[in-house]
Amino acid sequence: VQLQASGGGSVQAGGSLRLSCAPSERTSSSVVLGWFRQAPGKEREFVASVTRPSGRTFYADSVKGRFTISRDNTKNTVHLQMNSLKPEDTAVYYCVADSEGKFTIPIKMAKRYDYWGQGTQVTVSS
Repeated sequence: VQLQASGGGSVQAGGSLRLSCAPSERTSSSVVLGWFRQAPGKEREFVASVTRPSGRTFYADSVKGRFTISRDNTKNTVHLQMNSLKPEDTAVYYCVADSEGKFTIPIKMAKRYDYWGQGTQVTVSS
């Protein structure tokens, strides 16, 4: 398994969840780690990402101000703190990492990322 995601679950609107992602040795050269999500019947969409070593963060407009992505360089893990969750945040969330040769592709595009986790379900009820 290249990326191991955890932390999904079910919450009511307004609640919080924290997702975690543990990259593997194969992703040790990745510059960007992040999250995408896909809701039933919808296209996969970018959520957030963080770069290494600068720690610069990027967010989709729909989650800006509610979600926070962080990187623990000592443990090489990435976390997504999701607050003020809404029913429209319901989706399967995928941890992603890029690879050499893709660094010129914009960060918010899925084709930048060669490594994808197995997905973790987040369900927000109204």
